[in-house]
Amino acid sequence: MNEKNRIPLLVGVTGHIDLREEDRDTLYRAVTDELKKLRETYPHTPLKMLNSLAAGADLLCADAAEELGIPVTAALPMETDEYEKDFDAKELEHFRHHLRQAESVFTAPYAEAAEKGRNAGYRQAGIYIVEHAHLLLALWDGKTKEDVRAGTAATVSFALNGDWEPEEGIPVSSAGNTAVIHILTPRGDMPAEGAGETHRIADETMWDTLMTRTEEFNALAEETLAAGERMLPETDGSDAALQQLENLYSTADGLSLHFARRFRRMLAGLALAGTVLTLAFLLYDEGSMIPMILICGTALLYAFICYRKAIKDDCHRKYIEYRELAETVRVQMYLRYAGSRLEVQRLMNWSQQQETAWILCAICAINGAPQPEIQRDIRNCWVEEQREYHRKAGKKTTGQMEKNDRILGTAMKISILIYAAALVYEFAFGGLAIRPLLTLNDPENGRTLLKIVLGTLSAGTLFMANYYGKMSLRRVTADHEKMVKFFDKAAEQLDRYGQNEHILEALAREELAENGNWCSFQRDNAPELNL
Repeated sequence: MNEKNRIPLLVGVTGHIDLREEDRDTLYRAVTDELKKLRETYPHTPLKMLNSLAAGADLLCADAAEELGIPVTAALPMETDEYEKDFDAKELEHFRHHLRQAESVFTAPYAEAAEKGRNAGYRQAGIYIVEHAHLLLALWDGKTKEDVRAGTAATVSFALNGDWEPEEGIPVSSAGNTAVIHILTPRGDMPAEGAGETHRIADETMWDTLMTRTEEFNALAEETLAAGERMLPETDGSDAALQQLENLYSTADGLSLHFARRFRRMLAGLALAGTVLTLAFLLYDEGSMIPMILICGTALLYAFICYRKAIKDDCHRKYIEYRELAETVRVQMYLRYAGSRLEVQRLMNWSQQQETAWILCAICAINGAPQPEIQRDIRNCWVEEQREYHRKAGKKTTGQMEKNDRILGTAMKISILIYAAALVYEFAFGGLAIRPLLTLNDPENGRTLLKIVLGTLSAGTLFMANYYGKMSLRRVTADHEKMVKFFDKAAEQLDRYGQNEHILEALAREELAENGNWCSFQRDNAPELNL
């Protein structure tokens, strides 16, 4: 099973150090039960654990992950040598065992402009875990301590309330996009009753939607319907997070293209059904061709089936959301390739974070990895290639738009000619003239034919215009032209100042904003059954 092109469900861990021996087995069973439930509920979504490997609850959760074959990423509160001073001899060997077993090990970076020191390190590790995990396992006694800046209660508050101060922006995690599974963990002389009891703290509707979307994407990724293009030059493969970003981008890009084609086929089907329906009805009504009523019914049924299938497949939403996922991942991929420590979730605006929270959480989970160590030049793969992409795409879209305009223009000219022919016909055979210029035995037959042709052509033009309008070709063309100018400016800035964090951030923010605008515009173009 290939997990590199799927979004992991990243489970963060927090808990008390001073576990009571009599509770350990009960707590261990509670943790393994919760992890098994997640695996059963989301079978297509790989589980991973983000853990500081502190004594007590953290190591107990690491034991459970090891038993279940769940990879652990160790985000430590300080450098290993210094951290080891917090363990007794027995726990130290336990810690070192999981350090060796971990998929990756690193010191959690500071997210706040905070004081340094041991407590600050624990606080930053807690913040890092909740900011990157989908879900927090909290082995907690349930008691809050408002004056404590680090520890289990503080970490739960980070997750549910965003109760910390980032250097820039606002906290990403909140009760809306993070769930906390509270496993009751008594301490000291607390009653033993209830140890291991669990309950979930979350916005259930938001959480279920978030995970349903993630599971849906991962199930489609397993099918590998289509693979998108690769974006990076060859790398040595040593950066697992970078490779996962590129694999995920390729999958999301391919799926977006797949559902875009299905969406456009549905639009074309509705346009065709509307035109056939109009022709059949006019033949039935004006031409007294009674069997045409059956064609009307068939066209209506086809349009209804086409529309219902589009709603059931949800191809319009998937087309937009998977494009948004692909573009968000692509920006993060370029930042990491460049060696930047910027994380995209910190650059997304509030609307983007709220409209597609599952994408926000996906990028957070993928960024739960060691920070990049290699700095690379991104001029060619980001600035130059994206400028060339937008130039070619803009040219292609312009050509398609001009072709569509010609088709619609031709249809309009034909409609005008038929209308002119109808005027001539009516003047010639008495419809508008006081005395007919010519005589026909039954001028109504010609009149009926003109009605049918003009009505069908007018309806067909209207349905085609709706089809082309849904593709938003003019808006897309304008966006491509705008981005070509932006990358021209970015190349100029790189020439003048060289590659730096300010330019990388500007590139990332602009592409995220452009993608957000495109998605917002496309959401208004949902399929409609207007016949």
